[in-house]
Amino acid sequence: MPYVSSRARILSVCSALVVALIAVAALAPLPITIAVPGLTANVLGSNNGQPVITIAGAKTRTTSGQLRMVTIAATEPNASLHLTDAIKAWFRTDEAVMPRSAVYPGGSVQQINRQNAAEMKQSQDAATAAALRYLHMSPSRVKVTLKLADVGGPSAGLMFTLGIIDSLHGNGKGGDLTGGRRIAGTGTITADGTVGAVGGVQLKEQAARRDGAAVFLVPQAECSDAKAITPAGLQVIPVTSLDGALAALSSLNSGSTVPSC
Repeated sequence: MPYVSSRARILSVCSALVVALIAVAALAPLPITIAVPGLTANVLGSNNGQPVITIAGAKTRTTSGQLRMVTIAATEPNASLHLTDAIKAWFRTDEAVMPRSAVYPGGSVQQINRQNAAEMKQSQDAATAAALRYLHMSPSRVKVTLKLADVGGPSAGLMFTLGIIDSLHGNGKGGDLTGGRRIAGTGTITADGTVGAVGGVQLKEQAARRDGAAVFLVPQAECSDAKAITPAGLQVIPVTSLDGALAALSSLNSGSTVPSC
């Protein structure tokens, strides 16, 4: 019978324990969510057969081009994800591993959906206020209705605002804000026109490019994330305010220098 040293036996036992621990870790569910590029929607067009923007009390105009809001999609809060799922996503550019608590901060799925709907409503109200304020129109005379099914959260604020302005005013010279282009973007907005960060920018860029956008408006605070992995053919323009976004679009349409991340 061959002799086995004490050290060899210890190493053998330790190796078995390590293998067992790795197996347990690989099979144990983790508190993570995997996000991917989500849907995009043209706020100047229709969604589920209904116009995204409806305006009463003021004359609207026919627009060309597109203003696309973008989203990310995430696994359900009760999805069972494991170490192997995280490792796979880690090495992909079209997937991101995120703490579940960052995407779903608590509560039931119904509560989360209600919260997302409330944030979307608040975003729409702020977008309407910012657009009418910019156009010097009274909200008591001009009524704006925004409808976008199956989308929640505040990140479409900037694009809603630009869509309202384009529908009512265009670029102020008889043309469109888009210049006929397919423009995508993300960012929250406040009633005074301040654009805020939203998160998930790299995945949103991919969604924008996938759906044909050549220009992407991004909150300036997220420039470093946006330029880390920029899809080929997508021009990324940083903005901090509604005025800045409108100025950038004007420069783009006139062929002037446009800000870049």
